[in-house]
Amino acid sequence: MFYKKFVKRILDLLLAIPMFVVLLIPLTVIGLVIKLTSKGPILFKQERYGRNSKPFLLYKFRSMTNKAPVKANSEFDDIASYVTPFGMIVRRTSIDELPQLWNIIKGDMSFIGPRPLAKTDSKVLSLRKHNGADQVLPGISGLAQVNGRNNLSDEDKAAYDAKYAAHLCFRIDMLLTVETFVSVMKRDGIFKEVAAKHEDHLEETHDL
Repeated sequence: MFYKKFVKRILDLLLAIPMFVVLLIPLTVIGLVIKLTSKGPILFKQERYGRNSKPFLLYKFRSMTNKAPVKANSEFDDIASYVTPFGMIVRRTSIDELPQLWNIIKGDMSFIGPRPLAKTDSKVLSLRKHNGADQVLPGISGLAQVNGRNNLSDEDKAAYDAKYAAHLCFRIDMLLTVETFVSVMKRDGIFKEVAAKHEDHLEETHDL
């Protein structure tokens, strides 16, 4: 409980602020490339729902054209046709998520937590509200992300999110951070199926 209420937020700030400062120039360069290679804004901004189901504005580097319809990624049949050439690189390397460092600094998000969702994922949002998964800050990556993400059913996503919220602790956050880093380095996104890999840890974890 102490970790959940105090330590997690302190660790987020201790990591997010230096990262934001160090990456400021690279972030600026990426933004300029996006602006010069496709029409539209540098940042993709969208209302998402976080702790206690409260809305906030999430920031990402834009990777899609202005003609892309507003809907969940899982609902696209031809998502590649809407992704810009540089946007494909941005997505494959996951650098489109870097502007969310500002969301972490602001207190909207954490590094690890249930992925913040938009209204298009109304079913998962409703399930989270019911099972208590919305009682923690959303994250850039989380338990559902390293266990399949868009390959999961809405019920499974919400179940993983609830399990994380119920067992949130330093050990689990570190495990998920490492798993996310490995997935990004392997360039297999966060779609790799590793179900059950963290099950034992989640059943036995203790707070700091």
